Amino acid sequence: MNLKAQQSAPIYEALERFGKMRVVPFDVPGHKRGRGNPELAKLLGDKCVSMDVNSMKPLDNLCHPVSVIRDAECLAADAFGAHRAFLMVGGTTSAVQSMVMSAVQAGEKIILPRNVHRSVMGALVLCGAIPVYVNPECDARLGIPLGMSLAQVEQTVKNTPEAKAILVNNPTYYGICSDLRAIVELAHRHNMLVLVDEAHGTHFYFGEDLPVSAMAAGADMAAVSMHKSGGSLTQSSLLLTGPNVNGDHVRQIINLTQTTSASYLLLSSLDISRRNLALRGKDAFADVVALADYAREEINDLGGWYAFSKELVNGDSVFDFDRTKLSVHTLDIGLAGIEVYDILRDEYDIQIEFGDLGNILAYLSIGDRRRDVERLVSSLSEIGRLYAKDRTGMMENEYIAPDVAVTPQRAFYAPKRSLPIEETAGCVCTEFVMCYPPGIPILAPGERITEKILEYIRYAKEKGCQLTGPENAKIERLNVMAE
Repeated sequence: MNLKAQQSAPIYEALERFGKMRVVPFDVPGHKRGRGNPELAKLLGDKCVSMDVNSMKPLDNLCHPVSVIRDAECLAADAFGAHRAFLMVGGTTSAVQSMVMSAVQAGEKIILPRNVHRSVMGALVLCGAIPVYVNPECDARLGIPLGMSLAQVEQTVKNTPEAKAILVNNPTYYGICSDLRAIVELAHRHNMLVLVDEAHGTHFYFGEDLPVSAMAAGADMAAVSMHKSGGSLTQSSLLLTGPNVNGDHVRQIINLTQTTSASYLLLSSLDISRRNLALRGKDAFADVVALADYAREEINDLGGWYAFSKELVNGDSVFDFDRTKLSVHTLDIGLAGIEVYDILRDEYDIQIEFGDLGNILAYLSIGDRRRDVERLVSSLSEIGRLYAKDRTGMMENEYIAPDVAVTPQRAFYAPKRSLPIEETAGCVCTEFVMCYPPGIPILAPGERITEKILEYIRYAKEKGCQLTGPENAKIERLNVMAE
C-alpha cells in the first residue's frame, strides 16, 4: 500500500473545491443546496445539503468514472490489495448481487452455503443461476451455523464439476471464518471463481492478528461493507475484484441496477473512510480487538452468559474467528437472544445489532468506547438477576437443510396462490421468509415448506423476531406455487 498516496481523498477534495466556486445550480437535486427545503437543511446542516449534488464534469460520474471517482477507486484498490475496486452506493446488497451476476448466468451453477444473506438469493432470482448448497455444520451448544467444511466443498466440487463459482460467507455474522485460502486453491484448480460475501470483514484488511482477507487469500471478488466496521455512511460499500476478473464487464453488470444519481455524501464517506483506515486502521482495530476481548472476559465472569471466541476454532468448519465480534449465547439464562435484544433496548437504552433464538450480537467497531461496553456488561448482569428462568421448552437455533424443488427464479416468477401459513406444509414457497437482522432466509423461493420450518416460524414470531419477506406483512399467509 502506498501510504503517501493514501493521504488523498479525491472525491472529498473535489467537493471542497466545488463548494468554493459559488456555482448557481440549475440542475438536480431540487432542494438547491437546501434552500428549497429549509427543514431538511436544519436537520442535516448546511454543509451536508451543500454536498448533496449531481454528477457533473468536475465531480465525475459513478457509471463511467474518468477522474476523481476513478482516482478514489484506484486508491481503494491499493488500500485493500485488490486489482480493481468499485464504489457502491446501493449497500452491500448491490455489491453482492453485482458480484454474483458477474460470475454466473441463467442455467449455470454456483456452489454456496445455504446460510447466505438474502441478497445472494435475490441475485439468483434475478440472473437465473442454479444454487448447489453445501449445508453448513452447526455448533450443538450455540445452535449457530459454522463455516464451509473443506471436505464438504471438495465433495460438492467433485459432484458438480460444471459449477462456475463458489461463494463463501467470511466471516459470518457470528464471526466464524472458513479456510478461505484452501477453498480458493481448490476452486482455481477446477477453473471456478471464488466470491466472498465479506460484508462483516472490512477490518480484516487493516488489523493485525485477524483472519485472512478475501483479496489476501486470492479470492476473485469480494463484497465489503465499509459502513459496518469501516466507518462510512450507511448504504456505502465496495466491490473488490482480483486479476482473473474482467473489471470492465463487472462495471457493466453494476450499471444494470445501480443508480445513475449516485449520492456524493455516500461517495465522499467511502473516500474519507478508506483514507482513515489506510492511515490509522491498524491501531484502531487493535483497540477494537482489545475492547472485545475485555468485554468477553467480563461477560463470561457474570455466569449464565457465554461470549464465545477463538476456543471454537477446529481447523475446518471454524478455521478462524473474528475477535471483534461480541457474540453472546443467552439460552443458559432461559432467554432467547431476541428477548435479550428487546430488554436491552426497552429497559436499558442499549441498541445491539441483533438477537436470534439463542444468541445476541453487539457489533464493536472503531467508534466504540470502553465505558459503553461497561454499561452493556452491567446491564447483562442485571438482566441475568432479574429475568433469568429455567430454559425448559426453549427452542434452540437450528439450521434446517432446505428441500429445493425448483430454482429461485422459476419459483419467484411462477403462477402462485396465497394460503394461510398453517396450510402450506408440502407446498413450494415463492417468496422469502427471514428474521432481519441477520437477513438469512428461513425460506427462499423454490424451497418446499415443511412442518419443521412452520414450527420455527411460529416460535420466532412468538419470541418477537422481526420477520420480513412475504407479501403478507403479518406473516399469516404465504405465497406458494400453484399446482
